[in-house]
Parts: sequence; C-alpha cells; structure tokens
Amino acid sequence: MAFVDYYNILGLDKSASQDDIKKAYRKLARKYHPDLNPNDETAKQKFQEINEANEVLTDPEKRKKYDQYGENWKHGEEYEKAQQQYRRNPGGGNPFASGGSDSNTYSGNFDDSQFSDFFEQMFGNRRGGGRQSTFKGQDFNAELHLTLQQAYTTHQQTFTVNGQNIRITIHAGVEDGQKIKLKGHGSEGINGGPKGDLYITFTIDKDQRFRREGNDLYTNLDIDLYTAVLGGEATLDTFGGKVKLKIKPETQNGAKMRLKGKGFPVYRKEDQFGDLYVTINVQIPTQLSEEEKALFKQLAELKK
Repeated sequence: MAFVDYYNILGLDKSASQDDIKKAYRKLARKYHPDLNPNDETAKQKFQEINEANEVLTDPEKRKKYDQYGENWKHGEEYEKAQQQYRRNPGGGNPFASGGSDSNTYSGNFDDSQFSDFFEQMFGNRRGGGRQSTFKGQDFNAELHLTLQQAYTTHQQTFTVNGQNIRITIHAGVEDGQKIKLKGHGSEGINGGPKGDLYITFTIDKDQRFRREGNDLYTNLDIDLYTAVLGGEATLDTFGGKVKLKIKPETQNGAKMRLKGKGFPVYRKEDQFGDLYVTINVQIPTQLSEEEKALFKQLAELKK
C-alpha cells in the first residue's frame, strides 16, 4: 500500500497541535460528508481518508509511531524488536521467517485474519462499526429589507426560509447591516447532530425625508421668506408625529435646530432616543406681482 501523508490530507504539518487537527478534521469532514455529497465517489473516498488521518493523528501513541516510522508505522516497532532479537540470537533464524518460536517475537506465517486481529488489538478497530461523528446542520442566511419607518417601531414580521414560515419580533432601532441569529432554524444535523442556525441581516432602505446617523436623524424644513424674516411657527412631520417649531425672527437660510430626544430609538433601550437635527431652507418667493415688487424696492431703499 502506498504511503499516505495524513498531515497533508488535513492540510497541516508535523508541528500541528491537537486543537489544529481537530479543527481541520471537523471542517473537512463536514465538507466531504457523504450526506452532503450524495453519489459523489470522490467525496466519499476523501471522507474516508480524512477519518483515517484523524484517527491516527489524534491518538498520541499512533501519532508517535507514524512520526517515527513513516510509511512503516503500523509494523515498524515490531520489525525493530524482531531485528534486535535476531541480532541477539542470529542462530535462531529471522523471527519474521516461517517457523520462529520465540514467545517474544512474531512469526511470519500470519494469515490475513490473524494479521488484522493483531493490528486491531494494537491500533484499534478500523473496520467500521465505531461511533459515528455528529455534525451541526448547515446554517442559513437571509436578508430582510425594512423601511426607516419600520425600523423606528417595534413590530413583528413573518417570512419564509427554506419552506418554513418564521415570525420574529423586530425591535425598534435596528441598524442597517445588523445581523441576528435564530438558533435551530437551519438545516437538520447529521447523525443526530444539532440543527444549524438562521442568520438574518437587516437592510434599511434610504428615506426621502430623513437621514440616519447612529441614533440621530437629520432633515430639512422649508419655510417662507416672511416667516424667516418676521418669525413664527412651522410644522415638521416626524416618525413620532407632527412637531411645531418656533422660528425666530431673522432666521437665516441654512440655520440648524436641534430637537433633543426626537431622533431614532436606541436599540433595545426603552424610552431612549437620539436627537433630530433640522436644517432651515428659506424659500425665495417667485412670480411676484408688481405691487409686491414695489414693496421690496421700498424695503431695499430703507436698508440703504
């Protein structure tokens, strides 16, 4: 039988720790497991090689023999003992030759079944029937789109993943790109292993009126020239309802106002909100009548 490099099979080198071996084995065994690769003979063969490599390298004694004797690891130590015995008693014949009788050596007339039994006792049963490895089921990933208004309010949504209807509560303040895990909503486990999980990534669509930065909101408010000059009130629509703003006289275009606690809700923190920042846009009147133009001229003269 050709020499099999167990380290190479697992993508490791001889310095690999037991933890490295376990991680590599789990990753590869899941990738090439027959249940995930039905009717794939190549994957089946690869899976067998991975299990064989893992069985040897995770057993300290077997790994020691493998590292010491390489391709002769299964019988190297016995061969060395026999050679030592032969050197001590050359007249007694090669103990691996037929007819050796020393109780401390091994006769070369093993048949296949005896040879297998001998190594099963030494290295453990390799014919199958042992405990099967269990693997966690595959994880699912889903993307859920929300409007900014939906993200502002705690609500429930039902959606379908892999034919399964799932109803979840979406808490106010969820952020764009935020990911949550629903344990046990992935695929079935292998050999009785646990189910996989479902990961949901939220995508918050852009809003035409408000821009969100963290828990703060930013928006613009248009007011007419007369309110900007003389002062007054203006109404702003927010996710939490209408808000009346007091406009100071001689408010300049581009002026900013901060409305404390009128921003976005803080995720999973009840009654906590960011702030709302409002930029004032002063609208210049158009299509003026002759009388209006005359009044503006008078104002211009007064300013001079």
